[in-house]
Amino acid sequence: MRFPCHVTIRVRRDLPSLRSRRFVKELRRRLRPACERRRFRLVHYSVQIDHVHLIVEAASSRDLACRMKPIAARIARGVNRVLARRGPVLADRYHRRVLRTPREVRSALAYVLLNVRKHWRQRFGVAPPVRVDGASSGRWFDGWQRGPVRREPPDAPSDAREVAQPRTWLLSTGWRRHGLIDPAEVPGG
Repeated sequence: MRFPCHVTIRVRRDLPSLRSRRFVKELRRRLRPACERRRFRLVHYSVQIDHVHLIVEAASSRDLACRMKPIAARIARGVNRVLARRGPVLADRYHRRVLRTPREVRSALAYVLLNVRKHWRQRFGVAPPVRVDGASSGRWFDGWQRGPVRREPPDAPSDAREVAQPRTWLLSTGWRRHGLIDPAEVPGG
C-alpha cells in the first residue's frame, strides 16, 4: 500500500474518558516500542473521549491489519491498567480510510491533530485556546503554519518519540501543496 491511512479505534461507551493524563501517559509509553516496525509506521495520533485517531503508513493491507491488532491490544491493555479493570475495551474493529491525494492527507492531518478543537467547539460553542493538544502527537509535527503554544506532556522526555517519521511522499511532502496547518483551524467547520 503506497498510501497513508487514517485509522479510528473506538472504545465502549460505558468507559470513562480516554483523555485523562494517566491514560495519555500510559498510551505514550505503550506506543513508543510499536511506532515503527519494518513495514508499518504510526506517524500521528490523537486521543479523544471515546476514540483514538491514528495516521499510519503500511506497506500493504495485510501489514496494516497485522500491526493494528497489537496497537489495538496496547490501547485496550492501557485502558484496563489505568482504570484497574478487566474485560473488553474496544467497541468494534478499527475503521480505516485510505488517503490517496495531497488534499486528503492535509485534511486528515488537520482533523487528527486538531480534533479536540472540533469537539470543544461542538460542546462549548467556541474554539479553545490555540495550543498543541497534550493528548496528541502534535508536538512532533513539523508542518504548523505558525508555532502554536507548545504544551509538553508531563513526564515526557523530549527525545522519546512515540511516533515515527513519515516515509511516503504524500505524508512527508505532498500534503504541503495545500498549505501548512494553522493551529487555530477547527476541522470540519
